[in-house]
Amino acid sequence: MANEMILEVEDLTVAFDGFKAVDTLTLYVEKDELRVVIGPNGAGKTTLLDLICGKTKASKGSIKFKDKELTQMAEHQIVRTGVGRKFQTPSIYENLTVFQNLEVSFPRGRGVFASWAFKRTADVVERVHQVGEEIFLTDHLEREAGLLSHGQKQWLEIGMLLMQEPELLMLDEPIAGMSVREREQTAELLNRICKNRSMIVIEHDMEFVKRIAHKVTVMHQGKILAEGSMDKVQADERVIEVYLGH
Repeated sequence: MANEMILEVEDLTVAFDGFKAVDTLTLYVEKDELRVVIGPNGAGKTTLLDLICGKTKASKGSIKFKDKELTQMAEHQIVRTGVGRKFQTPSIYENLTVFQNLEVSFPRGRGVFASWAFKRTADVVERVHQVGEEIFLTDHLEREAGLLSHGQKQWLEIGMLLMQEPELLMLDEPIAGMSVREREQTAELLNRICKNRSMIVIEHDMEFVKRIAHKVTVMHQGKILAEGSMDKVQADERVIEVYLGH
């Protein structure tokens, strides 16, 4: 199969106090695809990620990841199936080194207590160095994470997810607050790490979207307004209206 679907979201709806944040939404993501979701504020983009990772429960509809139904699973079970999620604000252990942050994220060492119990074996060290290189932090492995720049903290958190080798990685506005150089490096990073996994990225910066997206989904009022290549989506009258109308 050329187009193997890793994620199948069908008729997904969630309502908060009668307001449909996500409304009968259907979305398919292929294996090794980097999908960017754009749309005005309040379009339901973050809620969509919340639904996929189990933070929010759907009112109706189905979310299948590798043919497993996620809607009835708890968040930690969804993580175990291979879904990794990064929120807008980085959650790293500020007082641990970069190395230790990556180390505690290794699946065997889930949680700080579990990680104290496990020995620093060769496979963990090797994986930490491998990921450290991917996220441009090779020279900072012994630095305390709290001393990193804002952009480096974002990379570290992506690295912490990569330690778990997710097959679907979801990032919410990964370049918010980054310098121009860091944005460029992040585009390079995402293009590299999507080689053997699927990704869903929510982003506002259109220049950045152009550099990374295989396909763009435009959300508006909880529904999908348009989908396709960046060029196709940008030329869509409805998309132009939604963006310029705000």
